[in-house]
Amino acid sequence: MSTTSDATLETPILDSNLPSLLQRVTEEGGYAFASIAARAAAGDARAAEAAKDMAWEQLHSGPWHSVGPIWRDAYSMASLHVAKHHFFSGEFDLALRALDMGLIMGGLTLRDDLNLCIRKVSAAAGAKESGDNCRPQEKSEWYRDFNLVEVVKLLPVRSLSCKTVAKKCRLSLEGFLQEHFISGSPVIISDSMNHWPAIDTWNDMNYLKRVAGFRTVPVEVGKNYLSPDWKQELITFSEFLGRIQSSDRSSANLTYLAQHQLFDQVVGKKYIRLYPASLSEELYPHSETMLCNSSQVDLDKIDEKEFPGISDLDFVDCVLEEGEMLYIPPKWWHYVRSLTTSFSVSFWWSDELNSPDS
Repeated sequence: MSTTSDATLETPILDSNLPSLLQRVTEEGGYAFASIAARAAAGDARAAEAAKDMAWEQLHSGPWHSVGPIWRDAYSMASLHVAKHHFFSGEFDLALRALDMGLIMGGLTLRDDLNLCIRKVSAAAGAKESGDNCRPQEKSEWYRDFNLVEVVKLLPVRSLSCKTVAKKCRLSLEGFLQEHFISGSPVIISDSMNHWPAIDTWNDMNYLKRVAGFRTVPVEVGKNYLSPDWKQELITFSEFLGRIQSSDRSSANLTYLAQHQLFDQVVGKKYIRLYPASLSEELYPHSETMLCNSSQVDLDKIDEKEFPGISDLDFVDCVLEEGEMLYIPPKWWHYVRSLTTSFSVSFWWSDELNSPDS
């Protein structure tokens, strides 16, 4: 038996700002939305769904930058109302999807409310999952047979035959700054992730499904964003895990979570090739502003007639193993290819005081 508070999602920011948010929506011409959202706030489940649909349409009424910020907050608001009804009905997966969509597509005003609700729904979903699966599951790992000699045959020409990225252990912060950050040279740091729990837990597929399976995530599908078949989708994390386990590994169906100054390999192996910033013009960058940091060259299928000299350019490369960090200096060009099912984490930062453009 549960208390009323146990079946309710608290939204303190929305509760205190609802009148002003609805007023701002009205000022942007959203009279109908404001009326429906008020009914949703009063407990009308159908009104909550209708308000979410209306806000969704506004988000897709033109280019993203042309959409008024209040409509992003309106979408977050409606997502919270929808999630409340699903949570009350015990539909935790649907509640989490609504909340995740609010995070992905909504504004910043109600983000703390969304995260607060996600923590509560996730805890409830986890408790339910534990009750439904009372027998402990065997650890399910990603590993398959790996033969580097065979893998190299699938990589771009000259892979792992030239200069490799330096690898260091016990590298101090001072040493990193002096020897790599200031000089702008890449390095693999081999022992700075040993304490990460993810090194072990992320190797267990059942663990990942248990803690995040219901969450909705944005994924990219296709070889890369320059490919004509590339697209973006919103799917659950469990669906994502199923796809990367699939035997269908064609470029059209490759699915990955995107989004490298510091590139940390948590699970599996990746091949990474780096070209220095000094070779930018020789790498044939796209002329369009939006793609000027992307090369026209497909290293997997180089057209020597269209891009003469590309195969002769100097580069460094490596196979990044589990538990290793790779520092990629600003403006260096990179090619990344998974050699096994793998998970990585990227960290970005900027040296704003000394180099605003880095």
